[in-house]
Amino acid sequence: MKKIKRRISRQVKVGNVLIGGNAPVSVQGMTKTDTCDVQATVRQIRQMTRAGCDLVRLAVPDMKAAVALSAIRREISIPLVADIHFDYRLALAAMKNNADKIRLNPGNIKEQRQVEKVLAAAAGRGIPIRIGLNSGSVLRSAGNHLVEDMLRAAAEYERWFRSLDFYDYVIS
Repeated sequence: MKKIKRRISRQVKVGNVLIGGNAPVSVQGMTKTDTCDVQATVRQIRQMTRAGCDLVRLAVPDMKAAVALSAIRREISIPLVADIHFDYRLALAAMKNNADKIRLNPGNIKEQRQVEKVLAAAAGRGIPIRIGLNSGSVLRSAGNHLVEDMLRAAAEYERWFRSLDFYDYVIS
């Protein structure tokens, strides 16, 4: 079996899990439940934990789901990653309700001042951010160069993060 040479990257801490650097590869899963259904979500997270999951990502489509994170956190032992789309205020609420990491999508939260508010709250709480893109959310240029457009969107976010001295992030 061929040994894969890992690229050493900056390390971030998500709850009690280290990502990057020399840390072991961690497994992140995502729930398929309605985050507001606390018991079903907790049940699924426990199943994922038994299967070897180190972190879990949950959809946070509205304020009710952001508030549910607090009750979920009390019942589980692995870090929670709040998957945020369209409304930066959901990221702020998720952090207040014990999210250990926030996933922001540059394709659907585009205003710099909104991102700045999220970064200020994350820095104050020691919460890392995942810059997470997908092809469906990136506005394509006239030439329809998807990969380049995704890289451009991630790079713009990264520039905003660095201009605010926020380095506790990962890109995917």
